[in-house]
Amino acid sequence: MVDLFALTIAHGLLALAAWRLVLRGDLDRDPVAEPDRDAGEGPPRG
Repeated sequence: MVDLFALTIAHGLLALAAWRLVLRGDLDRDPVAEPDRDAGEGPPRG
């Protein structure tokens, strides 16, 4: 028979990890990308 204590601990830790991820504010914000100078933007260097 499956040990209910082990299942409770495992699922509780997974729920705790998911809850902590949900509460993180930085997951909703994209980092600001800096312009890429190699993509042909700006005057040529000479």
